[in-house]
Amino acid sequence: MKKFKVFKIFSNKYVKYSLLLIGGILIGWLLFHSSPKSEKKPDQLTETAKSTIWTCAMHPQIRMSEPGKCPICGMELIPLVQSATSTIDPSAIHLSKEAAQLANVFTTVVTKQTPVKEVRLYGKIQADERLFQSQVAHFPGRIERLSVNFTGESVIKGQVLAEIYSPELITAQQELLETVKTKQLQPDLYEASKEKLRQLKLTDNQIEKIENSGVVQNNFEVVSNTSGTVTARRVNTGDHVSQGTVLFDIADLSKVWVMFDAYESDLQFLHKNEKLSFTLQALPGVDYTGNIVFIDAVIDPVTRVAKVRVETENQSGKLKPEMFATGIVSSTLAEYHDNVVIPKSAVLWTGKRSVVYVKQPDSDEPVFKIREVDLGPMLGESYVIMKGLSEGEEVVTSGTFSVDAAAQLEGKPSMMNPRGGKTSSMPGMIMPGDAKPGDAKAVNDTSMKGMDMSGDSAKSNNNVKNK
Repeated sequence: MKKFKVFKIFSNKYVKYSLLLIGGILIGWLLFHSSPKSEKKPDQLTETAKSTIWTCAMHPQIRMSEPGKCPICGMELIPLVQSATSTIDPSAIHLSKEAAQLANVFTTVVTKQTPVKEVRLYGKIQADERLFQSQVAHFPGRIERLSVNFTGESVIKGQVLAEIYSPELITAQQELLETVKTKQLQPDLYEASKEKLRQLKLTDNQIEKIENSGVVQNNFEVVSNTSGTVTARRVNTGDHVSQGTVLFDIADLSKVWVMFDAYESDLQFLHKNEKLSFTLQALPGVDYTGNIVFIDAVIDPVTRVAKVRVETENQSGKLKPEMFATGIVSSTLAEYHDNVVIPKSAVLWTGKRSVVYVKQPDSDEPVFKIREVDLGPMLGESYVIMKGLSEGEEVVTSGTFSVDAAAQLEGKPSMMNPRGGKTSSMPGMIMPGDAKPGDAKAVNDTSMKGMDMSGDSAKSNNNVKNK
């Protein structure tokens, strides 16, 4: 009887414990089990994952199906395409706002402007050729004394340059003194002897002085017939010279030329009497201006340039021949006033074609489409567009190469591939762009291929060097 009571007590305890355990499980299931309505089907998860492609701002060839880090540089991946169901032009390239911002993609609205072509020229200061003078010996003889002894010395008109001993001049003076005695009887001989001295470039005052003194002068002075700077001294004391020998070259530098070299492509923008401003490398901070007075009619066959001349005053003497000069001419191109002008950075040039990327106006997202344009003259940092763009359109002016790279990787029309389609890799090579989205291992293997720097490789290289 006692055994039955004990068994009954234990049986009640087990029943109670079992009921408590079952109740706890039931309560836990009710509290923590989610409703089947909130579960997502596997198909929905797959569609969500496929709706966004993740790429790297530094390596746009990376295509991943989920966010993470770039397998090449370790940067955080950014979404490339927000939605796979887009109504944009299939040939256009669609970037996310984050990708465009990281790639520094900026656009500019195209406008019509009055094109101003800035032509930059380089040249030198030169002496005015019309102000050159050569001091010559008008009679033969020997240089007894030089009053100007070095190149670069300044002289004034009438200054004595040298003294010459001339036997021929001594004979001509003696003839004059002889005819003076008989000038009443033979006036023709008297005049002929005076004319002979005049032919030897003696002045009437000098002839009259000889006639009045009755003394023959042994040395005669050579005087300067102009003011300027001696650019060359061609004789020394004691040299024998003949009639017409050049003694000195003298240049008047009160006016100088600035001779610029103009390439044949720039000649169409240069005109006579056009204003030109220039600076000198030797005198920084000082601006000079002048008018173009001459444009060479012939192009040098060796240098392929034509000379452009500007004349300027140089009373101060600061402008010295052979100084380097940089000139700028701003020429207004009136014939292109109806054309649009875009920044130079917007144009991708292949050698045959010039293309720009135009932002699509019917989308709030950064959507761009390639367009071929015809270029006009280049205006420094901008181009005149002859055909292909209209005023008010928006073109990419910064990050153009990034947009073009994205277009190439997606197989859409691009600078080097106008028809689009995937570009073929070199035979036997797997390019990073060929890897499937999410295949990080393939990208890593490709990027590191041929760069084995393991210990075994380094050890083998050392063994080769030691051998």
